[in-house]
Amino acid sequence: MKIPANTYRCPLGRLQPQITDLDAMKQSGWRDQKILVVAEADDRLDFVEREFIRRIGERLYGGKRHG
Repeated sequence: MKIPANTYRCPLGRLQPQITDLDAMKQSGWRDQKILVVAEADDRLDFVEREFIRRIGERLYGGKRHG
């Protein structure tokens, strides 16, 4: 009977960051909690949608900060 040799597992392996799919996270945030995360410069938006997003952002959080 052959016993397989144990492979050495580096203790630092658990510290490696997990790759996160940001689009999947945004999608689940919208579906589960109705939280929308979108960049004003997103290529999937047309001009009217970008302007709408920009105006909402400025109304809620103010314009660009200088300085």
